[in-house]
Amino acid sequence: MRTDLHNHTCHFSPDAKMTIEKLISTALKRHLDIVAITEHFEYDNPDPTDPIQTFDLDEYSETFRKWRKLCPPRLQLLQGVEFGYQTHTASAIDQFALHKDLDIVILSNHLFRGVDLFFSKEAYFLSSIDRNREYMATMAEMAEKVDHFDVAAHFDYVNKFNPNPDDEILYQHCPKEFDRFFEALISKEKALEINTATPVKRHSKPDPEILKRYMQMGGKLFTLGSDAHIPQNLGTAIPDFSLYLQSLGIKEVCYFKRHRIYTVPLDE
Repeated sequence: MRTDLHNHTCHFSPDAKMTIEKLISTALKRHLDIVAITEHFEYDNPDPTDPIQTFDLDEYSETFRKWRKLCPPRLQLLQGVEFGYQTHTASAIDQFALHKDLDIVILSNHLFRGVDLFFSKEAYFLSSIDRNREYMATMAEMAEKVDHFDVAAHFDYVNKFNPNPDDEILYQHCPKEFDRFFEALISKEKALEINTATPVKRHSKPDPEILKRYMQMGGKLFTLGSDAHIPQNLGTAIPDFSLYLQSLGIKEVCYFKRHRIYTVPLDE
């Protein structure tokens, strides 16, 4: 069974260029079985000029019911949201996440010192170790402060727009911060996302020591997500990353329906 649990459409995520019709047709073409749509929800976005803000969750649910009717039985759509974390928005995120119709809630940190890393200039003047430590400390704080989420997304987002092609985020850069992050995820039974967008963009794979340490600490829950904003990226790297995870001894991934955890074997 092939899952892709992190995707966006142009209907609710302003930075996406993928219609629901194109998402469904592409998912079928690429033999995906379960696809989560996790639209951006940025409560109190610090950049007022950024079109990614919030939307009406009831309207989203009404629209999603129509979307499900467009799918043939072999494709399962999951209704989700990707919340962008800030220290002061933790309690608000927990309230929004209780919306009755959501299957999956993804929690992300897109900001570095209050600026989305897509726009940040300051972040990439720092050494890779200093930048990674600071970012992962916020990821750990995020996992500790927010309770109502299912998946912590793209721990490597800090490196996604890095102009230095040789920089990586490695476990050895910030072991204390990674351990703190993993401890929160494991104690709350939350999943660690393997996001294919950053590694594909940078022609790499996540540091295996990060994933090994997560498992060593007792972590068992993984999800795969392509973070697709355009049809070309939907599910494209999922087979390759499935093989990569299997090479590390990971045999299954999970998905969520109404926040209940289901596991499936990794597709070869």
